[in-house]
Amino acid sequence: MPEQHPPESIFSQLDAFGHKKVVFCTDPDTNLKAIIAIHNTTLGPAFGGVRMWAYKTEGDALNDVLRLAKSMTYKAAIAGLNLGGGYSVIIGDSRQDKNEALLRKFGRFIKNLNGEFIAAEDVGTNPRDMEYIKMETSHVTGAPENIGGSGDPSPITALGVLMGIKACVREMYGSDSLTGKSVIVQGIGHVGENLVRLLRDENVKVYASDINEERVSQISKKYGAQPVSNNNIFDIDADIYAPCAMGGTVNTQTIAKLKCGIIAGSANNQLLDENVHGKMLLDKGVLFAPDYVINAGGIITGYSELMNFNKKRTLQLTENIYEATRNVLKLSKAENIPTINAANKIAEKRIEDIRKVKSSY
Repeated sequence: MPEQHPPESIFSQLDAFGHKKVVFCTDPDTNLKAIIAIHNTTLGPAFGGVRMWAYKTEGDALNDVLRLAKSMTYKAAIAGLNLGGGYSVIIGDSRQDKNEALLRKFGRFIKNLNGEFIAAEDVGTNPRDMEYIKMETSHVTGAPENIGGSGDPSPITALGVLMGIKACVREMYGSDSLTGKSVIVQGIGHVGENLVRLLRDENVKVYASDINEERVSQISKKYGAQPVSNNNIFDIDADIYAPCAMGGTVNTQTIAKLKCGIIAGSANNQLLDENVHGKMLLDKGVLFAPDYVINAGGIITGYSELMNFNKKRTLQLTENIYEATRNVLKLSKAENIPTINAANKIAEKRIEDIRKVKSSY
């Protein structure tokens, strides 16, 4: 987890990230403690996940939600969607503290934002939780399909990550065939499992790792992957590292150990420090697929639900992640800048272009 920031730095954090609004939600009756961060609404209402996590400190929770909200702004922009960026975190253990009353109360806080923030599932939440939130507000996506929602976005998110991996493999090897390649998938949650399945379908050797060793064992047997201890993943000489758990796993220590030529996974904010570690990867010759470019399947699923797109259109938008990744890699190469900087330039240009459109009548 990121280090705690002192309380007096809250406004300076908002200035640094450029957020529009941050809402602190508390309710003693349900023990709800949550934060909703709205980063930018130039392209449309802020869209973001509802993450439930047992943060060590409230400062950690604030820092996480601010980073996640900003990444959603860029994710929507580079995916070509008319959505802004936001995020929310509920502080608590999703296995013990989550219940209907808490989620419905949180839905009330979302309702009070009058459509400025649209919620979706994330780490620690699921379609059933979105159904509870939907009982209090219409500004939520991802409820079960049998009540009109788009359901679990994990399969589409995993498909987008696969498209990003293929684009990187094409850049590095001249062909996007994955046959014979090896991938370390760290984090075997819903997205991670779907990615393992897709990779095995492409004849990829998969090393599976997770803090839940029983889960790793089950998934490895199910798909024919090789289980690996979480402590040993950076010792493996594989082609691709796919982080699919929490952020910050690409840092000074892990980059020094890393033997993979490509990093491409679904986790948000994989670089502990964008400025430092993006440059380190460039200098080391490691191709990094910016996470918000290739994990956009979730926001695409939510956008499709909001726009009433059919599944064919959703798949088409997700498959476009391949070209979006290629564009980032081309700009990075042309200007000799880290791929995260290249992605940021492309996203910021679209936001600025649309700002000009909306400022004139």
